[in-house]
Amino acid sequence: MRRFMVCAAMGMMLVMIAAGNAAAQIGKSVSVAAGTPEDKALTDIYAAPDGPDKVALLDKFMADYGKGDMELLGDQLYVQTYLAQKNYAKVYEYGDKVLALDPDNFSTAVIMVHAAEEQGDSKKLFDACQKVADIIKRYKSGPPPEGTPADTWNAQREVVLKTVEGDLGYVQYALLNAAYKTTDATARAALLEGYVATFPDSTYAVSAREQTAIAYQQAQNSPKMLAAAQNLLASNPDDISMLILLADSWCNDPAHLDKAASYAQHALDLLARAKKPDNVDDAQWQNQVAIQKGLAYSSLGEVNVNKNHNPQAIDAFKQAAPLLKSDTFSYAQNQYRMGFTLAKMQRIPEARVVLTEVISLNTPYKSRAMETLNKIGGPVGSGKTAKKSS
Repeated sequence: MRRFMVCAAMGMMLVMIAAGNAAAQIGKSVSVAAGTPEDKALTDIYAAPDGPDKVALLDKFMADYGKGDMELLGDQLYVQTYLAQKNYAKVYEYGDKVLALDPDNFSTAVIMVHAAEEQGDSKKLFDACQKVADIIKRYKSGPPPEGTPADTWNAQREVVLKTVEGDLGYVQYALLNAAYKTTDATARAALLEGYVATFPDSTYAVSAREQTAIAYQQAQNSPKMLAAAQNLLASNPDDISMLILLADSWCNDPAHLDKAASYAQHALDLLARAKKPDNVDDAQWQNQVAIQKGLAYSSLGEVNVNKNHNPQAIDAFKQAAPLLKSDTFSYAQNQYRMGFTLAKMQRIPEARVVLTEVISLNTPYKSRAMETLNKIGGPVGSGKTAKKSS
């Protein structure tokens, strides 16, 4: 995803401050006639390196000419200069001044996103992204400028929107990436929900909705997880991630065992004919499909356990095991389920082997496997002898 860069184009007759040629059309454009004192001052400002000298020249420019459109132009130049200096507080300060004078200044709002992303400030990033989204929404829904026919305006607007797609895509990606990096699951879910609300038509919106459900699962907020997953499935019944998530969530719920089995099987059917996206390499795709199949088989196994179909459950767990090897948590969960079921079936030697492997893995299932092992003779190699079943 390309990063947003601000450029200033100087011509013989005027100076345009813009975020690329078309972005200048979202918000006001400021022109300065060639040969005027303002033009000379701006020439010196552009020639100066980003640093104290440029700021001093800008201060003088604002003192001499900083009224009306020249105030807007000067504030825009402050924003660009302070971004180059990584003085983020000043970027926000002057960015807010620009947007107070020109609320639809797309380029400045994007620069503020850039600053917040560099700084790693999620709150400021979300606020800046919201500004960008609001500008685009107003631009799309606004009436034609006075004297411009509607069809001409619609054509012009489409050209501008097409031209700013790259910058808008960067803004969307920056916000989504910040959400993914948020370690607290509840906060991550809130950011993802905010993302979907802000950019509902984004190409990343479906992924964000999926990750919202997963984040609520990680936060152990089952009601919100279930609501998010079911809402997504309502709009896309073939969403493999949500089918698997709900199958796993319901595979131990007596009221939803049939639905869990149905979802897991539907996911397997979809995976059997799924095609690799162009932007995913072969190894990554194969690993993703393997894990998803493994999770579906593991959920089917657990459904069978709860229906007292233990032999079928063991078959499903065995199909899942090699598929989940690359995901330690999911592999440990599946092996614990299998070991526990084998113990229930009084297949003690097999159960001890499987559960002994689970305690070698650093997952939450380690203690649970140890608890079961202590009841059936301990880990393999511990020197203990399994008790005979009565």
